[in-house]
Amino acid sequence: MSSINLTGPKAANQINKLLMAFTEAHHTSRFPVDVAQLAVDCHEIFGWKDPIAEVRSANIPGFEGCLFPNDEKSKWLLLFNEQLGALGRVRFTQAHELGHYVLHRKTQDLFQCASAADMRNLSKDVQNIEHQADEFASFLLMPLDDFRKQLTSDINLDLIAHCANRYGVSLTAAALKWLSQTTQKAVLIVSSDGFINWSWSSDTATKAGAFFKTRSATIEVPSGSLAADVSVQHERSGKNVRMSVWFPHADPGLSLTEMKISSERYGVFTLLLLPSIANVWPTSRFA
Repeated sequence: MSSINLTGPKAANQINKLLMAFTEAHHTSRFPVDVAQLAVDCHEIFGWKDPIAEVRSANIPGFEGCLFPNDEKSKWLLLFNEQLGALGRVRFTQAHELGHYVLHRKTQDLFQCASAADMRNLSKDVQNIEHQADEFASFLLMPLDDFRKQLTSDINLDLIAHCANRYGVSLTAAALKWLSQTTQKAVLIVSSDGFINWSWSSDTATKAGAFFKTRSATIEVPSGSLAADVSVQHERSGKNVRMSVWFPHADPGLSLTEMKISSERYGVFTLLLLPSIANVWPTSRFA
């Protein structure tokens, strides 16, 4: 099959069907996916003649991952930095580079991937292929049908941590997966030193005006939020917080649920769940 005909979810789903059949036949564990082994076997799945010959660590400061061919373009080398942090982040980087191999190797010869912060400085075209590789990695490591089966109760950070452990990914990757498929109005926020580093909103939250433009402005974590309260290190189930604390134009009578995990290394991880009736756009927008 030509990579031109593949999207990230379509390619990942095709691979997952084979992995499912293999694990059922051999009674082996389905998750987490062995990305490094899959990378060197992947050419056989699609009948391609230019395999990833080696998956190797390259612990260079500031380096995330890279994929490039030999001079003859008959073999590829996948490099990753195993000192990025938690193993889940390393595995996602490996899957991201595998995504470039599956989806993009016919369009360019070198893929050197940037951190989320550095992504802001890339061209729109490069951002698009990076997004496609991320989407492939997400669907490969966390198949949507299996992911939904794990959501057996109301969402909280313990349930997201369960998903992260099952799939061998970071808490952030599992939370973004949940946000991508939920109909709830929800916002993930990562902050440090009292300022929002980045955030991501579900589609319904974005339509309700619940998002933060961190690319164009420096946004302080609001006083009165759990995220700003240094006396609270973790609140995995969530507490009610006035919605206007986070969104000044919100109905002052409404509350949201705020959850929090703090880490010296990664900062503050916050998940906001808004009520279904929430709309936080300024009134003037509709005047």
